[in-house]
This record gives sequence, C-alpha cells and structure tokens, in this order.
Amino acid sequence: MKFGLVIGNVVATQKDSGVSNRKLLLIQPLDDAFKPSGGYLVAVDAVGAGESEIILFASGSSARQTELTKDTPCDCVIMAIVDQVECNGKIVFNKSDGLPSI
Repeated sequence: MKFGLVIGNVVATQKDSGVSNRKLLLIQPLDDAFKPSGGYLVAVDAVGAGESEIILFASGSSARQTELTKDTPCDCVIMAIVDQVECNGKIVFNKSDGLPSI
C-alpha cells in the first residue's frame, strides 16, 4: 500500500467491459512526508474516494484483490480513505485538519 492524493476524475465512455461501471480517479503518489513522488496514476475507486482526499492505493497484481476489482483488467486500486496517520506517537496527518502542505 502507498499513500496518494486524489487530484481528479477520469471519464472514458469507451472501455473494456471489465471496468464498466467503475469509477476511475486520477491520483498523485505521495512520499512519507506527503510530498508528490512520481507521475500520475489512474486508479479504480473501490471505496468512494473524492477529490483532495489522501488515500491508500495498491498497484500491480495486488490491485486485483479487492471485491470490486477481482478478475478485472486493473493495475491500480484505491482501497482506503485515510483519516489519520500517527508516526512515533505524533499525529502527522489528520483529515479533519485538511491537507498537509504538499
């Protein structure tokens, strides 16, 4: 699992039946300091995430392990919306405080 930030929606009217009726979101991977790392990814949303939310995502064969993405042509899935992150006894991210400065 990796941290990411939802930055937009992806609309594709023509797509494989394996991803029909699936919400596609554009995400920016984040490093451990919640700073952008790497390029953008398109992910299937398995949890109802929205723009500007910090999420956890999986890629590769692990992306096909959720109930929604099982046996689909999916390489990236959003599987959690992050509410809080604690590291060494210190809260480093709290959803109710808004986005970290990224």
